[in-house]
Amino acid sequence: MLALSIATLATNIAANVVSPANDFSNLAPHKISFRTGGYITGVVGILMMPWKLLADPDVSIFTLLGGFSALLGPIGGILIADYFVCRRKELDPVALYQSHGAYRFTGGFSLVAIAALVLGVLPSLPGFLVQVKLAGPGVFPLCLVALYHYAWFVGFGLAFFLYIVLRKLAPRA
Repeated sequence: MLALSIATLATNIAANVVSPANDFSNLAPHKISFRTGGYITGVVGILMMPWKLLADPDVSIFTLLGGFSALLGPIGGILIADYFVCRRKELDPVALYQSHGAYRFTGGFSLVAIAALVLGVLPSLPGFLVQVKLAGPGVFPLCLVALYHYAWFVGFGLAFFLYIVLRKLAPRA
């Protein structure tokens, strides 16, 4: 059983370090190697204090996952709206790497996507603040607090719709 536990732990640690180590090394390839990215990942993992999730009964994994869903729903809505509705499943891989290509927008950022993301997250924010006890239950209307339980769906739908509308209003923003 000890060997199985060690093997499982080692496999999961190794598998969960690869992606962020690559991400950190891609931020500044000349300065951060894959190994250094792995070290940064380890330090960030310790600074996040994951043991606090288990030690504090008020902070649960469901609160954390609900917060992630409030962010990931709108991101998914924007990606799907852009690819399937706005671009009609047409992707130009060469333009992805051009400094003035179709995906460059305003200084490399899509202001429409950022606006749709922020507006897609906002309805779930009151419920999240109440859930993590940064605001009392009476601070926000109950209907806004209740939206938090459907954060992924609300954020997805709202960001999907807003992205399509805003993209038609400002095609290059």
